[in-house]
Amino acid sequence: MQSILLNCEEVTRRAKELYKQTIFQQVEREENIGRMVIIEIETGEYAIDKIGIELARYLRNEHPFARLFGIRIGYKVAVSFSGNMERHYQ
Repeated sequence: MQSILLNCEEVTRRAKELYKQTIFQQVEREENIGRMVIIEIETGEYAIDKIGIELARYLRNEHPFARLFGIRIGYKVAVSFSGNMERHYQ
């Protein structure tokens, strides 16, 4: 079944809302800082690993029409082309 198309802003909003409401408390631990959490925004399913690429493939196989969003745990951005990433403290 194909899902309704969402723009990038809506995907981002939903993913950040899921992260803040349910996922954050479970994953924001010292041992996970710097790892990626990949979120399937419709089911709320998520997985964590170092880079996130294999997780995205796994979730895509489980949900072919999934809308995935990646968040780097403990940081304001997922990737940086300049090599500097600002930590996010809560």
